[in-house]
Amino acid sequence: MRILSFTGGAGNMYCGSCLRDNALASELMRRGHDFVLTPVYTPTRTDEKNVSGSQIYFGGISVFLEQHSAIFRHTPRLVDRIWDSSWALRLATKRQIKVDAKSLGEMTVSMLKGEEGYQAKEIEKLLEWLRTEPPFDVINLPYALVLGLAEPLKRELKTPLCVTLGGDDLFLDALGEPHRTQSMDLIRKASVHVDAFLPVSQYYMDFMPAYLGVPRSKMRLAPLGITTEDLTPRARPEGSPFTIGYLARIAPEKGLHVLAEAYVRLRQRPGTDGMRLIAAGYLPADHQGYLDNVRASLRKVDLENEFTYRGEVDRAQKVAFLHELDVLSVPTTYKEPKGLFVLEAMAAGVPVVQPCHGAFPEMIERTGGGLLVDPGDPAALAEGILGLRQDPSLAESLGRAGAAGVREHYSVQRMAERVEEIYAELSQPPTLNAQLPTANSQGLGC
Repeated sequence: MRILSFTGGAGNMYCGSCLRDNALASELMRRGHDFVLTPVYTPTRTDEKNVSGSQIYFGGISVFLEQHSAIFRHTPRLVDRIWDSSWALRLATKRQIKVDAKSLGEMTVSMLKGEEGYQAKEIEKLLEWLRTEPPFDVINLPYALVLGLAEPLKRELKTPLCVTLGGDDLFLDALGEPHRTQSMDLIRKASVHVDAFLPVSQYYMDFMPAYLGVPRSKMRLAPLGITTEDLTPRARPEGSPFTIGYLARIAPEKGLHVLAEAYVRLRQRPGTDGMRLIAAGYLPADHQGYLDNVRASLRKVDLENEFTYRGEVDRAQKVAFLHELDVLSVPTTYKEPKGLFVLEAMAAGVPVVQPCHGAFPEMIERTGGGLLVDPGDPAALAEGILGLRQDPSLAESLGRAGAAGVREHYSVQRMAERVEEIYAELSQPPTLNAQLPTANSQGLGC
């Protein structure tokens, strides 16, 4: 098949959706498909070989300028190439420019208006390119936030169109009014042009139809998958300190402060000497104060020297980081629909302790690689981690189960097989599209 898939760049950081899109593209290319992975907004950053194209559509600088000044909605293509170039976009993302909520809401609405929005010129640039390309069998958009593209793409190409879902509600719910309501209305209106939505977890499969106001019959479960070859489980050296790890972006919603409070509670228990807490992940400039507060909370109880922040890690550093851990926990305060960090830890033989919400229950129940605790409860989290500290045989058993379970259920090969099946069925004549199977909730619970 010939497949066009768009992937949303996340500026100067690694993001779960970019990693997922890139891994899927690599595997489908390996399987012989003509797969074109095209970035939007900014270049993508991945910790494996990046297979996305160099041409970026809807360059973040152009989108921003067109939103705020009519002059830039009519500039010639030759001028646009300057700020649509990879080097200009990379330079801009390094500045970590903060966009206020009102401007972000207005821009989101404008993008969802498609050809009626301020970025109409960007749609025409994309269509000009597509008119010169051989036909595609399927087009995959990266999220519902770019559904302003749906009608123009269907009109011009008459190609099956699907949309990956992996966190759209988190962005939409952060928008202020009236922009959230306007965005939701535009998404519902544009969804008539979508042949299938691809939620990446059963949790999202169950949640998003009602949230977006689209028929469940359009949902096709496409679970995550990761590369596991270098995530080989390793035995921890004898005598090494019991190490609790956190591997995610440093942000309040990811819950490092919850883990730090759980760590304090743990260390107040008898017999918990010889422990440490280490964290790794991208630190946005506006969250430096948050990390400082986490350190301060540990300093108050003389535990700051047991905490280390390693910074952002590349692939090799991530593997080495995971091999240091006895347990991983990223106690998100929101219902996480993805959670690649959980899969990566379990693949490396590291048991996890996670809040019982979002996609975590299905991941842990399917693999057997960890424990579930009440969300937002540092005491419950501390008890879960303590249970693994006090019962090494349980920790070892969970680690083995998780490593095997990820390879069985969440490998990149399994992910590609499922998405390949969806693409193949979507590209069949319309009379067969209605026969696509949908996934049923498995009744996972805590």
